[in-house]
Amino acid sequence: MARAAGGDGPADGTDSPNRTDRTDRTDGADGAEGVPGHAVEEIAAAWQRERPGTPVSSIGVVTPLWQLAKLFGDDRRRVLTAAGMDVATLDLLSVLRRAGSPYTLTTRELAARSLVSAGAVSQRVARAERDGLVTRRPGTGRPRSVLVELTDAGHQRVEATVDDVLGREAELLGGLSAEQQEQLAGLLRLLLADVRRRLGDDERLTQVGLLPQ
Repeated sequence: MARAAGGDGPADGTDSPNRTDRTDRTDGADGAEGVPGHAVEEIAAAWQRERPGTPVSSIGVVTPLWQLAKLFGDDRRRVLTAAGMDVATLDLLSVLRRAGSPYTLTTRELAARSLVSAGAVSQRVARAERDGLVTRRPGTGRPRSVLVELTDAGHQRVEATVDDVLGREAELLGGLSAEQQEQLAGLLRLLLADVRRRLGDDERLTQVGLLPQ
């Protein structure tokens, strides 16, 4: 039987006979990280019972988001490990690939698009260059600029890894119809934009589409 994204139970959501109950784990006011989905309503009801007037409407939204983020994050890390790819290198190669032909950016542009420091970009580029995935050369115009270009090997590597990652995540979303996925994506876009506006957060993404952690 297929396993769920987090490896904690069957893909159909039923409990494994060897599964350890984790409902006693707490993380924040709703005590919800690791809590089975069916317990979310119980958590909200308990707070209402014990503290009438407590605003609990967020629990049914935020708790599943936390659970899904962990499940998808853990599963993506497993896919990357199997592909022999680390998160930082995927981020670098993906940014270069999405830039389009000739798949070349300055280190300053890479830092801005990856939301990391110049030092972190230098480390990523050095590692990828050592593996033959990128090359770097002095840029023209701006003093001390460095151009980083995706090699043929890097192009093939990022294409294969992106196919692995996005293919796996499409599989995990298979329980929703195309229409349901479109509706959910629309609602999540609205929520994400509004929360970012309220927090003054940046809207750029890294990797294949994963927010920095």
